[in-house]
Amino acid sequence: MNEKRTGLLIVSLIIALLHIVPFYILLTTSLKAADDPSSKWIAPGYVYLNNFADAWNSAHLGTAFKNNIVITVASVVLVIVLGAVASYPLARYKTAWNKFIYIVFISALIVPPLTILVPLYKLYVDLGALNTLWGIILLHVTFNLPITIFLYTGFVSTIPRELDEAAMIDGATRLGLFFSVILPLLKPATATVVILTGVAVWNDYQFSVFFLQKSEVHTITVALSAFFGQYTSNIGWVAAGSLMGALPIALVYLFLQKYFIQGMAAGAIKA
Repeated sequence: MNEKRTGLLIVSLIIALLHIVPFYILLTTSLKAADDPSSKWIAPGYVYLNNFADAWNSAHLGTAFKNNIVITVASVVLVIVLGAVASYPLARYKTAWNKFIYIVFISALIVPPLTILVPLYKLYVDLGALNTLWGIILLHVTFNLPITIFLYTGFVSTIPRELDEAAMIDGATRLGLFFSVILPLLKPATATVVILTGVAVWNDYQFSVFFLQKSEVHTITVALSAFFGQYTSNIGWVAAGSLMGALPIALVYLFLQKYFIQGMAAGAIKA
């Protein structure tokens, strides 16, 4: 038994190390001057903060942060509301039609988004949705709804039907029942959705680089990519910008992590 625990501990330490090393290199790189020839594995003997200021100003990260916040918050809120409202009848009424709709939603999970990039781009050109925040928000909501519905449907299935009946006896409407009784009980699943959707939207590059081409609507990832060119690149600026960009979503994860595993487990039980 001790050997098994030791083996698990070693595996856990290796996995943790694999995740920590990139952040360590990112941190050491961001604190070094551009003319520092030392290895990326060696921490600098000084603190060089100009990379952060230069990255912020040169990449217009102030505007990029505002765009990221608007896109991420709007996408997460819409995904939560639409996903939760759609999941309640799918979980409570196991009709053949509802099962079919649920299968259609889940089937969308296996479709790689980039496989439909060309027709999607053409559609956005026709709609005039290129270089608009509402266009990219709609895109993120569409591609994050399937996993949200999967999690919420599984979680709602674990809530006893007696709660519904008691609320209806007390005079609650079906809509009132959902928002006053069911939705508050979905806190673990909601925290999971916030983390999964928030991280995916905040760090998105594959859609943003195609659909947000004007500088005034750039997100953080697209803005930082401007530091890489055919003949030049500034790794220090990119590292500093990446750290600043990762901080907000990391704080959200730390705040919600206690609900994350509970929501993931419950969403997979009866889905």
